[in-house]
Amino acid sequence: MTVNVADYINYGQNAVNEAVKSCFENGGGTVNVPNGQWKSGPIHLESNIELHLEDNAEIIFSDNPDDYLPAVFTRWEGMECYNYSPLIYANGKENIKITGKGTLYGSGEKWWSWKLLQQEAANELCYAESNGVDVSKRVYGTKQTALRPSFIQPINCKNVTLSDFTIVDGPQWTIHPVYCDNVHIKGVTVRTDGHNTDGLNPDSCENVLIEDCDFSTGDDCIAINSGMNEDGMRVARPCKNIEVRNCTMRFGHGAVVIGSAISGGVENIYMHDCKIFGTMQGIRLKSMRGRGGYIKNVRFENIEINDVTDQAIQINMFYEFSTVTPKTDTPSEVDGVVIKNVWGKGAKLGIQIKGLPEMKLKNIELSDISLAANAALLCTDVESIKLNNVNIREVQK
Repeated sequence: MTVNVADYINYGQNAVNEAVKSCFENGGGTVNVPNGQWKSGPIHLESNIELHLEDNAEIIFSDNPDDYLPAVFTRWEGMECYNYSPLIYANGKENIKITGKGTLYGSGEKWWSWKLLQQEAANELCYAESNGVDVSKRVYGTKQTALRPSFIQPINCKNVTLSDFTIVDGPQWTIHPVYCDNVHIKGVTVRTDGHNTDGLNPDSCENVLIEDCDFSTGDDCIAINSGMNEDGMRVARPCKNIEVRNCTMRFGHGAVVIGSAISGGVENIYMHDCKIFGTMQGIRLKSMRGRGGYIKNVRFENIEINDVTDQAIQINMFYEFSTVTPKTDTPSEVDGVVIKNVWGKGAKLGIQIKGLPEMKLKNIELSDISLAANAALLCTDVESIKLNNVNIREVQK
């Protein structure tokens, strides 16, 4: 069946949710958002629901944090807790879709200043697992704790499709599937400019296809993760079987990224046929002592990287930025990285590869690389590496 949001206009900013509820209670189907502007609080999707945005439909989400209560189960920067509801949320659902060429506006600017207020709560949450605090006791969702929610977060869901829409300026991570199986993201455009506004963060998911998307973000464009430190090790759920193809990344931090929250492990990743412009790094794998976990069997190929401010290609186990400092020195293992057929110009450093003395990188293969950069190559603490037809031309700016 099809339910039209216009029929629920008397519910004000709850109109979309009421339409979802009605559609679900009648067996599922499509919730159609007509052309025009629709103000909304958080939208909670149900199983067998497609939220369809007509071409000129705009959902403008409330910037009042109180509208996103009560707190829901979530994962915040790789750690389980209860926090403000994401703007679009689904927990334990299946066969859910967001489709159409409309636009979602997250009113993110109202939230971005919370970055300066979150540190005490972030420390508490990060150390909760090592301090023996049960997830049920990790309850936030206050302006004092200031932990911002994700924009779109399906968690514990199966068969998730996101296609064709544009998403603008959410509070923090933009598209953030967690513990999901069979996710397809196609033709989505992300435009966001705030602190930690990553474009897409598959988090302990499996069987994910990301294609034909366009990202311009305030942080990493696509970052694959699997939990942070002790809490990620406790959950021990890897992110695996991920393909990224035919995407464009611009003006973020890392463009195609694995880490740094890899404590549950990352494996079987294939990123190819992407274009990168004006980010800080192009291809980036990052971790640090205390993360644990692993990166195994990943492949990048057919990628163009132009005008990055730092490294075109980086594998760095000395990642220097983190919301909180780990309490342990548990290293991450990296074994099996292939980077092939990469070209471009305008980087500060062509390639940087930095393992740890106690956990050297293994089975790194670089081939058919053609870059122009201010400096060529830095490589330390690598147990085994193959270079074939790697050409980096030093060009001083």
